[in-house]
This record gives sequence, C-alpha cells and structure tokens, in this order.
Amino acid sequence: MNIQTDEPLVSVITPVYNAAKYIGKSIESVMDQTYQNWEMILVDDMSTDQSIEIINEYMQKDKRIKLIQLTENSGAAVARNTALDAAEGRYIAFLDSDDLWKPYKLEKQLAFMMKNQYAFTFTAYELMDQDGTPLDKTISMPDSIDYKGLLKNTIIGCLTVILDREQVGNVRMPNIRTRQDFALWLSILKKGHRAYAVHEPLSIYRIVEGSISSNKLQAAKRNWYVYRKIEKLNLIYASWCFMNYAYTAIKKRVQA
Repeated sequence: MNIQTDEPLVSVITPVYNAAKYIGKSIESVMDQTYQNWEMILVDDMSTDQSIEIINEYMQKDKRIKLIQLTENSGAAVARNTALDAAEGRYIAFLDSDDLWKPYKLEKQLAFMMKNQYAFTFTAYELMDQDGTPLDKTISMPDSIDYKGLLKNTIIGCLTVILDREQVGNVRMPNIRTRQDFALWLSILKKGHRAYAVHEPLSIYRIVEGSISSNKLQAAKRNWYVYRKIEKLNLIYASWCFMNYAYTAIKKRVQA
C-alpha cells in the first residue's frame, strides 16, 4: 500500500454498538478513500452482535484499522472520547458505524482546509434509507456558521466534520447520551472559531428506523438540555434559539 507520509495523518473516530449490519460498508468507505494517510479508530461499546468479529476481519486486511473494546456499555460520548484519546492524527474526522463517505471525501475536504487554513469544516451530505437505498435528497449547508448561528441551526452533520487539532486543541465530547457532537461544535465555536462548509455532498447519512438519532422528540429534548445545562443560556434566549432550531429543522427536511 503506497501511503504518502508527507501528508498529515487523519484519525477517523467511529463509535460502534450492535452495528454488524452496517459496519462493513462504513469501514470500506474509509478504505476506499483516495487520501491514504489515515487511521480508523473503532470503539466498541459492548456490542452483543457480530460487530467485533466483522471489525477483526477488516483489521486483518488493513493495519490502519484499530479496535478498542469498552468493558461496559457507556454511550457514544465515552466511545468517541476513548477514540479521541487514542488518536494520533493532526486532523480528526468523524464517521458513525452506519454512515458512509464518498471516495474523495478526505482528499477534497482536507485540500479545502489546508488551502484556507481552516480549523473546522463540514460538508453537505446525502440521505439513504436503512437498506442503503438513496433517497435522492441532499442536505445543503450555509457557507459558514459561528457560535450564535449554530445555536439556532443544528445543521452540522457529525459524519461530515473534520477538525484541525493544531488549531482547536485536544477536544472531548460531554458525557451525554445524544447531541454530544452538537455540544462539542458549540464549545469550539464559542472560543471564536468559525466552521466552513464544503457544498459538495461528500457523505451519506443512513436513516435507521428506531435509532436514537431518528427520534426527533428526543433530539429536541437533548437540544434543550444543551442550551440550558451545558451552555447555560437563560430561559428567554434558550427559547428563542429553540424556536429557530425547530423551524430550520422542519425546513431542512421539507426542502431536502
């Protein structure tokens, strides 16, 4: 395998829990990247299916794939933070165990970041159903977004994000069961960074029926929790942000 080691290392962060049905395709979408200098750190959160066996098969094929097994079920935040602690790359990318990247994802997004010296980027993404059938829907992005903008519009898809740790530092997610990625983005932007978008859809988000992320009511509750308990917004401002979030969430789904 010819890896250009003069290119910066990208650490791909993937939490895994009972993902046997999808994890192989997700790993393959990383292996198929045109940008070759990456490591994929998968953290298994006590899966009870065949996830670990499948990951082990891919580890035999590619030494860039690494597995960490948690000893108790702890949630996606702990799994991601465990991977972040083990990551060796300058750049951090996120890919959940049921989502996919397009082959040029890392190459195009990293070129965009390095050309402009951006610390935080994200991209548009496409949607597929739980069986992998394209839904012919693309979630488009604003050119960029800051802290106040993200409070009102939770548009950034975790599977699309790349961070430059030389600029944002060593980051960690708050230990909450859902929306920990949203809270992390806020913490970075609150320091004065701005997130910039690649408008080309370079990732594919899988809509899995019954998943935590597909439960819009729970997502709304967790957003409110982030506003009040983590960001400590006052009731009036939190309510204003929440109304804007709800409006843009509905608009995003209708226009997709």
